[in-house]
Amino acid sequence: MLLAIDIGNTHIVLGIMKEDEVILSFRMTTQTARTSDEYGVTIIELLQSNGINVRDIEDVIVCSVVPNVMFSLKNSIIKYLERIPYIVGEGLKVGILIRTDNPKTVGADRIVNSVAAYNIYGGPCMAIDFGTSTTYDIVNEKGEFIGGLITPGIGISAEVMAQRAAQLPVIEIKKPKSILDCKNTISSMQAGLVYGYIGQVEYIIKKVKEELNVPNMTIISTGGLGRIIQDETVLIDVHDKYLTHKGLRIIYDKNKKGNINDF
Repeated sequence: MLLAIDIGNTHIVLGIMKEDEVILSFRMTTQTARTSDEYGVTIIELLQSNGINVRDIEDVIVCSVVPNVMFSLKNSIIKYLERIPYIVGEGLKVGILIRTDNPKTVGADRIVNSVAAYNIYGGPCMAIDFGTSTTYDIVNEKGEFIGGLITPGIGISAEVMAQRAAQLPVIEIKKPKSILDCKNTISSMQAGLVYGYIGQVEYIIKKVKEELNVPNMTIISTGGLGRIIQDETVLIDVHDKYLTHKGLRIIYDKNKKGNINDF
């Protein structure tokens, strides 16, 4: 089995993969203060509590957008799992060309999502990841990453409203029954956030398709809040909960020992 780890700004998501399927997943909060021993013990406990023998983990692959956690996490994997992890961005082949001004500055998660979207759904395509930030990543029909957009995530938007406006509370992010179902402050905030975000997503999708002249572009969503948005628009073709982990699997397969594929 492969342990695929996606380190985001809010959560670390660990996926246990058997072949191409994620059979288990669990989350940890992203905290830069953890030691390698704390990471190691937590990972071991998560595996064992879900019936996974540590010895059954054949390899580990990691993508991260939080550099400060990498030293401790990498050492925890080496010490507790006795595996040297593959790390996206550290010399791994990914199988798509990065056509941007500075490819090294493209987040590892965006590359991994693009790899998964193109290899699973074909190009042209766009992967939308609803995380701490929302990323829109575009791959053309040739399998080239040609850029994308980054916007504040819906969760950040809710937090900022509560922090910066004295009379606005922290709210649960959910869609009211109607855009006019705004009889109190909380429902008004929920309607504005969710329906406003749906409008943003739809406009960006339409504008990208228009400017690239690719009306048949496949749109894939992922991320914690992606299902809420996907259910409310016909412009997203599929929601793939494990898109990032699937991309990690694809990259691992291209780089594992004994693979003679040079691209």
